[in-house]
Amino acid sequence: MGEGEGAASQYMKPLELFKHKELVTICAPMVRYSKLAFRSLVRKYGCDLCFTPMIISDCFLQSIRARHSDFTTCKEDRPLIVQFAASKGEDWAGATRLVAPYCDGVDLNCGCPQRWAMAEGYGACLIHKPELVADMIRQTRNMVTDPDFTVSIKIRLHKDYKQTVNFARQMEAAGASFITVHGRTQDQRGDPVCLEAIADIKSVLQIPVVANGDVRSMDDAHRIQKITGVNGVMAARGMLENPAMYAGYTTTPLECVKDWVNVALETGTQFTCFHQHLIYMMDKSLTRADRRYFNVLGSTSGVLTYLTEKYMIEFSCSFHVNLLQ
Repeated sequence: MGEGEGAASQYMKPLELFKHKELVTICAPMVRYSKLAFRSLVRKYGCDLCFTPMIISDCFLQSIRARHSDFTTCKEDRPLIVQFAASKGEDWAGATRLVAPYCDGVDLNCGCPQRWAMAEGYGACLIHKPELVADMIRQTRNMVTDPDFTVSIKIRLHKDYKQTVNFARQMEAAGASFITVHGRTQDQRGDPVCLEAIADIKSVLQIPVVANGDVRSMDDAHRIQKITGVNGVMAARGMLENPAMYAGYTTTPLECVKDWVNVALETGTQFTCFHQHLIYMMDKSLTRADRRYFNVLGSTSGVLTYLTEKYMIEFSCSFHVNLLQ
């Protein structure tokens, strides 16, 4: 447990990144995918800041088993922000107290559009409850004493973007450290992100603003920053398809595939997750026939045999993992 602490002088914390970097590159909180192994991989390829997958705060508080399964880290896994789903300030603040020694900030999910989440009072429904979210920010901010520890939120847009601007102002006043804006409403999926709305939000806030959505390359990142003036960009699907994206690669390089296999094996990643990441990463490099064969492989040994025979890759392991007690 203690190994998660102590490397503070070896990396920049989130607010330092926003202060010193022209554009902060961020890996989004992705359910099932942005776990320790994948975070370790993308950090090798230019990702400045990583989020954990969304964690349900009340379950995390009540269950040791949930803490073991939902939050795994190590001393090299920094800077790190833990994202929570919460509908009560005391739940988010209590969960923050547990993870604070092992991370650099916490984030409240105010953007998940899935029906189950909103039915529980989580996710995108919270952008319609500004007083509640402001109180949750204040309670959580008061839980930690470190002024560099960030308390942030990730939001989607209201149908009337002016409401989102007003919401963001309220959250800044409540003490939010920074805000990530997914540039779509809760009803939009594949629509282009609204960069005008993100630019309007950025123009009225003093705290850093991060743009999320439609970031699939560094060209996209720089274009979005130029239009909106944001301090950082966050990618999800773009990172799955190309974990080396922030290092300037347009497709996943073979070395990145090798690194993923090594890291996944070293961290004991479950086969389904291990394989699914490779399916995303190799999608554009395989022929249709190869893709059909690779995608139905059913074991780690089968995947390793395929990669070894096709690409002559050699693998190694030496990674140590800590669980939150």
